[in-house]
Amino acid sequence: MEPVNTDLHSQQSQSYALELRNEERTWGLIVHLAGFALFVLPAFGNLIGVLVAWLVFKDRSAFADDQGKEALNFHLSLWTYAIAAIAFGIVTFGLGLLAAVPFLIALAVFQVVMMIVAGIEANNGKLYRYPLTIRFIK
Repeated sequence: MEPVNTDLHSQQSQSYALELRNEERTWGLIVHLAGFALFVLPAFGNLIGVLVAWLVFKDRSAFADDQGKEALNFHLSLWTYAIAAIAFGIVTFGLGLLAAVPFLIALAVFQVVMMIVAGIEANNGKLYRYPLTIRFIK
């Protein structure tokens, strides 16, 4: 097995894709789309799906490792935002739910759109960075 270069971000400019094998691009696509496991396992399916995909592919490719961490950070961030919105609703004795419910709906739509965008970018060999993501795992 050939050694992988882990400094991918220095290899890629904003507009050019990395030179990757097709299977590496596919692994990147899979780790991003694994978040759709949310529809199979409600509540934690997105975290479980991405975590399993990342653990399977992280040692096979630096690209898959990077994109797996990115996808996991994204879903952890969304969970953090959702918990904060729900806590806000509870602390305000339900009044905050008037803002929290539309926020949670928007967050769900944002999640689906960003997973699709990230999957497409990874399949094109680009290192994708989700917006509004907290870097829990580096």
